[in-house]
Amino acid sequence: MHLLSASCVAALLLFTTLLRRVSGLETVFGLYGETLEIPCNNGALKTEDILITKWKYDKGEGLTGDLLVKMNKQNVSISATDEYKSRISLAANFSLLISAAKLTDQRTFTCMVAVADIKEYPVTVVIYKTATGLEISDKAKELEIGKLTKLGTCVAKDSNPAVNITWLKNNVPLVADGKGISIEASVLVDPVTGLSTTSSILEYSAEKEDTDAEFTCSTQNTVGPELVSSPATFTITYSPENIVLQVTAKDPLVEGDNVTLKCVADGNPPPTAFNFHLKGELVKVENADTYTITDVSRDSTGEYKCSLVDDPTMEATKNITVSYLDINLSPFGSIVKSAGDALDLTLKIVASGDNKVSWTKDNVKLDKEPKFTKLTYADSGRYECEVKMGLLSQKAFLELAVEGAPVIKQLSKKRGEDGKHKVLICEVEGSPKPAVSWSINGTSSEDTPFVNGKVTHKIKVEPTANLTVSCMVSNEFGSDTRSINVSSHQSDDNDQTKLVVGVVVGLLVATIVIGLAYWVYMKKSKQGSWKTGEKENGSSEEEKKLEEKVEENSQKAEV
Repeated sequence: MHLLSASCVAALLLFTTLLRRVSGLETVFGLYGETLEIPCNNGALKTEDILITKWKYDKGEGLTGDLLVKMNKQNVSISATDEYKSRISLAANFSLLISAAKLTDQRTFTCMVAVADIKEYPVTVVIYKTATGLEISDKAKELEIGKLTKLGTCVAKDSNPAVNITWLKNNVPLVADGKGISIEASVLVDPVTGLSTTSSILEYSAEKEDTDAEFTCSTQNTVGPELVSSPATFTITYSPENIVLQVTAKDPLVEGDNVTLKCVADGNPPPTAFNFHLKGELVKVENADTYTITDVSRDSTGEYKCSLVDDPTMEATKNITVSYLDINLSPFGSIVKSAGDALDLTLKIVASGDNKVSWTKDNVKLDKEPKFTKLTYADSGRYECEVKMGLLSQKAFLELAVEGAPVIKQLSKKRGEDGKHKVLICEVEGSPKPAVSWSINGTSSEDTPFVNGKVTHKIKVEPTANLTVSCMVSNEFGSDTRSINVSSHQSDDNDQTKLVVGVVVGLLVATIVIGLAYWVYMKKSKQGSWKTGEKENGSSEEEKKLEEKVEENSQKAEV
C-alpha cells in the first residue's frame, strides 16, 4: 500500500496540516494505509491547563463510540473495544493517531477537553488513495481504416476517490466525437475495501496516418503525480488504394534479354495474388508479386498490365520497348572488281528508333556514303559502316579490290644531279601491282610505294649515244609499253653550242633592226628641223645616244 513517492507524502502532509471547515466541522485528509493524525482544536490547546482529554467517534445512527481518555498527569486509557482498540494512540499534543488508515475511517471524530468547562472539537476525516497502476488491456490485434474498432480498455485500480481517465494519441488527448472516437467509462467499487476501479473503453476508427502512432491513457489524481500507461501501437489495415507496375530490365532492352514485372500495391497487409496481362495472355501469380519474361524479342514490345486478383478493376499499365538494330550491307566482305566498272553499294537498316550512320575508309572518316559509278584503282580499300541507335551499334565492312591491266600514265626524263646521268621516270597505274622493266640496264632503280593502284619506277642511265628507251609494265590482266628518246652527253653539248650560236645570231639581227629603225628616225628628224629652223645640236646628241646603244648591242652579240 506504500506506493507514494517522497514528494507525494510531503504533499499529503501539507494537506494534513491544512484544515478547512465543512458544514461547520474541521476536515482532515489522510492517506490510505498510512497513520492518520487528527488534531484536537487544531493543536491550539495548552497542555498544562487540560484536566481531561477524551476522543470518541460517530458510529452512525446517532450512536457514538469511546476511543481513549487522558487524565491530567496520568497515562492514556484505551476505552475502545472494537477494531480501533489496536490502531489508536494519543500524541503529545493530544492529537488522535490512527494507524493503517482505511476508508471506514471516513467519519467524524470528536475531541472532548475539560479545562474550566467541557468543550468539544469535532473533526471530519477524508481518506485518499492513488490508483495502484494504469494499463491498457484487451488490446485490438489490428485497426482497420474507416471502421470503428475497440482499441483497448484502460484500467486504474483501487483508488479513492474514483479517477478520471484520458486517452491520448501521440500525447494529444482524444475527445469522443460520436463518429471516429467513442469513449465509455465505468467505476467498480470493492465491497470489502471500498476502493474504486475505473475502466475506460476506447473505440477508434483508424486512419492511414495512425501507422506507428502511440496510444496511451492517463489519470490526474487528487493527490500525487499523474499516472500514464505504457504506449501501445497497432497494425493499421486498409484495402489497396494505389497500384504500380514496375519494370526491371537492362537499358537498352534488346532481344534475348529478360524482363521482370513487379506489381506493387499499398494495402496493409499487402496483396499476395496478382494477375499479369502479357499481351493477351493472363498469368495469375500467388504469394508473389513478380513475373519474369525470358528471352524477349521485338514482338514483345507493347503494353503490359497487372491487377489485383481480389479486385481486377484496380490495375496498372506499363509500355515495354524492345530495342533492335539490324543492318545489311550489300555487297559485303571481300570483293574484286575491274577498273571502270560500276558498283551498287546498298545499306539496309531495320531499327526500332532513330539511328545515325557513319563511314570510314581504311580507318579514315568519310563525309558521306561512298558511291561507285566508275571504279578507279584509288577506290580500293576497306570500307566500314557503323550504325548507332542510342547505346546500340552495328558494323559491317567491304574489302574492295579494284583490278585491271596496267597503263603507263607518263614516261619522262630529267638530268641527274651530277650532270652526267639521265633519270628515267615511268608512272604506272594498274592492279595487282605491275611488274616494271626497261629496254636498257640502268643503275639505282627504285619504286615508290604502291598506293591506290599507282607506282612510279625510276632508273639512272648514262648513254654514250643517242637511243630510244622503252618502259614495259605488265600484270596478270595485261601489259603496256611506252618509249622515250634519250641523247648522249656529247650530243647534249652540241645542242648547247647550237643554242648559244642561235642566241648570238638573234642578237645581231636585233641590232641591225634597231639601227635601221634609228636611221629612218634620224632622217625624218632632220627634215623636220629644216622646216622649223631647230638647231642641230639636239640631233647630234640623239645620234650619240643611238650610237652608244648600237655599240652596246654589238658587244652583247660578240659575247
